[in-house]
Amino acid sequence: MSAQTRIQELTDRLNYYNDQYYQHSRSVVDDFTFDKLLEELQQLEAQYPELRQPDSPTLRVGGTISKEFPTVYHRFPMLSLGNTYSEADLIEFDNRVRKGLNGEAYEYICEQKFDGVALSMTYENGVLVQGATRGDGVRGDDITNNIRTIRTLPLKVTGRFAAGVADESTPPATPAAEPTPAIPSLFEVRGEGFLPLAEFERINREREDIGEPLLANPRNAASGTFKQQDSGSVAKRRLDCYLYSFLSDEAVFKTHEESLVRMAEWGFNVSPTWEKCADINAVMAYIQKWDTQRFTLPLNTDGIVIKVNRYDQQRELGFTAKSPRWAIAYKFKAAGASTTLNSVSYQVGRTGAVTPVAHLSPVLLAGTVVKRASLHNANEIARLGVMLGDTVFVEKGGEIIPKVTGVDLSQRTDAVQPITYPTECPACGTPLVRKEGEAHFYCTNDKHCPPQRQARFEHFIQRRAMNIESLGEGKIELLIDKGLVESPADLYDLTNEKLLGLEKTYPAAPLIHDDGSETPGKARTVKFGQKTVDNILSAIERSKSQSFANVLFALGIRYVGNTTADRLVAYFGSLDALMAAPLDTLAGVPDVGPRIAESAYAWFQDAENRQYIDRLRAAGLQFVSEKKQVAQESDSLAGKTFLYTGTFANFSRESLEERIAANGGKLLSGVSKKLNYLIVGENAGPSKVQKAQQLNVPMISEDEFVAMLG
Repeated sequence: MSAQTRIQELTDRLNYYNDQYYQHSRSVVDDFTFDKLLEELQQLEAQYPELRQPDSPTLRVGGTISKEFPTVYHRFPMLSLGNTYSEADLIEFDNRVRKGLNGEAYEYICEQKFDGVALSMTYENGVLVQGATRGDGVRGDDITNNIRTIRTLPLKVTGRFAAGVADESTPPATPAAEPTPAIPSLFEVRGEGFLPLAEFERINREREDIGEPLLANPRNAASGTFKQQDSGSVAKRRLDCYLYSFLSDEAVFKTHEESLVRMAEWGFNVSPTWEKCADINAVMAYIQKWDTQRFTLPLNTDGIVIKVNRYDQQRELGFTAKSPRWAIAYKFKAAGASTTLNSVSYQVGRTGAVTPVAHLSPVLLAGTVVKRASLHNANEIARLGVMLGDTVFVEKGGEIIPKVTGVDLSQRTDAVQPITYPTECPACGTPLVRKEGEAHFYCTNDKHCPPQRQARFEHFIQRRAMNIESLGEGKIELLIDKGLVESPADLYDLTNEKLLGLEKTYPAAPLIHDDGSETPGKARTVKFGQKTVDNILSAIERSKSQSFANVLFALGIRYVGNTTADRLVAYFGSLDALMAAPLDTLAGVPDVGPRIAESAYAWFQDAENRQYIDRLRAAGLQFVSEKKQVAQESDSLAGKTFLYTGTFANFSRESLEERIAANGGKLLSGVSKKLNYLIVGENAGPSKVQKAQQLNVPMISEDEFVAMLG
């Protein structure tokens, strides 16, 4: 089979699997099979880049580096909507619509006003060719490579296309009996890009786990992600997008309702929450329904958009200078409540960070009863001036976990008491420390503090690390309680004899009801039967095949998340090389920097950590990366050594390394007298540049490197 035929076959198969999974919630193949097929396609495209299809599923993975985002002008301006918090204003809007249409019958389409990032996607002949941000409404940033990572967004639309549309300014009229209109050769769809709440929670759990500051809210996180320079990093965030608008030079649809139905049929992710309303009373009923139901959605929504349904009536109503006269946004009030702060407890995370948690009198907030809220850190407690016994304001807003946002001083009494932040770890009694420039206090007893030890195991077994799923649901807790494990390395010494028959019953937390009352919960029993033991031992054995990047992440080094682990593995290739690296070399790794470098360097210098690594190595874990076979292009770089720093317009870091190897060059791990060339891109690391200058190592630009390839 020719490479061209195989590439086309893999592209079609993987796109079909993606469509079934993301559009129809159906898994046709398992993850392992899908990943192997995708890896084969990536390798073929690397060998034959000219054969990559415009709808290749490899575009979902990202990897392109953008030094800057070109400015693009919108073919149709992206105007903002007028908004209101008042039902009276909606009635006034309805009166203006009735007057503007001279009493002609009309109806509305109501949609959720999603709290995300407005995006515009352009398709030519069914293929996604451009994705852009809203910008100022007239021009935005071209973020096509990042847009392509959205897996629910079609890279290629299939269906019946209008014959000759590309050559005609006006397509032939669609026959009335035709089931669907033809797809124009050039059209634009608009929607709201967002970070799903579940993904936002996952990212923040990981960031908290590695000691990074938490993302503020899903909306800001989505906005920042769409503007990242590395589309590979964007792909890992699993962004999504709901489409709500179709635009074309041709009059394809008569109503907005029809456009929503057809976009969904063509494979676009249209939220099913929209509804056609016969009049303003039906609009009010829709708003009332979603005032509480909105909290069940996979993303935040802060209001309702109301649009006149018929396009000819929209054109008749026209626009003001800033917004359309045929649409308006009704904004929900922020979800907030006030209640009493009864006490504060302190949680210890895996990295030792001590986080204060407010315990509240139960209060109904955003459809759920809330009795706990975050106080973040000691600085936030001081900023709020909050005291025990205060009446506090609690909000969800863009947050997943409720947070205390203020104090109702008008309700303060003489009975309030100041909050005393602990000076010792609430779990093990170790004195707390706070580094300069950091908000959290930390417990430094990282190996023996009970909650840190428990969290260390949970981090080690998670799916993105060693993927020992059979050890969830309290089983780690039981192993620790029985004294069978002290560190994750002990997992590899477990046997059938040690595990079979283990059992312990744990008391359950009380159940909290909507009225704030409590009833006893059921006790939880963890028991190891033969099937459970077999599953645990099999999962532990399988974990030995996890990649070096997964193992490095599983070690639990502070600040080293999945992305940083990937960077370090790609740079050093083996754990031995990483452990031997001096501090300045670590700091010079792209996207690592001094803080992560200092943390990793100190971790590897610790004698107990090195013993821990020795035990994992003896158990058979992977500490060397699997290098991809690179097809040889030429020997133009033979005998020359290279290192790079910064970002590049035409290369991702991985592709730059592949081109060096494919043309006979060798990549070094640091600046030394053995280095022939330092390739310098945008935002180059100053330490590498300075050391290259000191050693008189030639520094070349991206264009000069390309010229060396011939």
